[in-house]
Amino acid sequence: MAILLLADHDLAGLAGQTARALTAALQIGGDVHILVAGVNARPAAEAASRLAGVARVLLAESAAFEHALAEPLADLIVSLAPGYDTILGAATSTGKNVLPRVAALLDVAQVSDIVEVGSADTFKRPIYAGNAIQTVQATDATRVITVRTASFAATGEGGNAPIEPVEAVAECALSRFVGETTAISDRPELASARVILSGGRALGSLEKFNELILPVADKLGAAVGASRAAVDAGYAPNDWQVGQTGKIVAPQLYIAVGISGAIQHLAGMKDSKVIVAINKDVDAPIFQIADYGLVADLFVALPELEKAL
Repeated sequence: MAILLLADHDLAGLAGQTARALTAALQIGGDVHILVAGVNARPAAEAASRLAGVARVLLAESAAFEHALAEPLADLIVSLAPGYDTILGAATSTGKNVLPRVAALLDVAQVSDIVEVGSADTFKRPIYAGNAIQTVQATDATRVITVRTASFAATGEGGNAPIEPVEAVAECALSRFVGETTAISDRPELASARVILSGGRALGSLEKFNELILPVADKLGAAVGASRAAVDAGYAPNDWQVGQTGKIVAPQLYIAVGISGAIQHLAGMKDSKVIVAINKDVDAPIFQIADYGLVADLFVALPELEKAL
């Protein structure tokens, strides 16, 4: 049994989600090969080769893969598919874009967002916004899987896997790269941050969100998140949203301020190691999963917290 893992990377190095997805792949069992596709992506391939448990790194270098467009990546994976029983990747924007196309081209059913590996063909995944966990068995000859990486610890280094070049398939003309806009921030990236401070609609305005949340986050060295209600109200940008339709996170510390705890939000952060909630409503659902809860007016508590820090 061999497993092909699609790497998330920025050419210079691997995204942290790849090491977490590798943990799931190793639990499935068998030789794990990591596919790194891009242009001048050898540094990322070398980082992949250092991960413990990796048997081989496949490096595909072509201009077709420079911007991780779904169609050429899917064609490449399908060309490699006959040598693998399982093809998987992290449930990131790249994985969610590429792997459904791979499953369709292979005419198999994809298993999405797995949070636990039962056996080589049996997995658990959340449904109903995380209210229930479904156990599924994949019966196709080739299993295509995306991994909810918040549920898996990252595999450490210690490996020395060989790096082998693979031929790129012809570029697909269905799409073309037009441009990209990258958000630049001194704060940690939300999906990989160790500490996250999230604000909800109770903050009342964009000005109050910035005035109360950002200074505390900066003192904590935390990433900033927001509930969907806060994002919809314009208090925070879309890429700060935590929840079922936003980022799925699992930091060491998650602080929820003025967030009631709708199930859609809980689905995105309930795997956090320590959860702290600040809310003046003692019956807010967020307190049901919080490790520490402070029933207080956030407009008083946050300035006091900032002063104490």
